[in-house]
Amino acid sequence: MSEADAPAGRRAQSEAVRKRSVKIAGHSTSLSLEEVFWEALKEVAAARRLSLNALIEEIDRGRAGNLSSAVRVYLLNHYRATQAPLSRRDPSAGS
Repeated sequence: MSEADAPAGRRAQSEAVRKRSVKIAGHSTSLSLEEVFWEALKEVAAARRLSLNALIEEIDRGRAGNLSSAVRVYLLNHYRATQAPLSRRDPSAGS
């Protein structure tokens, strides 16, 4: 079932912003992300064998603006990099 086909309550839950405390470079801060981004962040951290805080700290070191936005951009770029370019995808696979 796609996210669009999910019941409204489940969609609203995954779209709700969750604020969590994280420790970065020895100090605590809060980070607000939608649940789907928290799940993706945990997935990437586990795949890289990093703690969630270590991954967030890495993202924090390379950011220029808001940490929440930097995390979203990092995740978008991460998943884009893992996908085959559109021009090289199998046309019979559909869109």
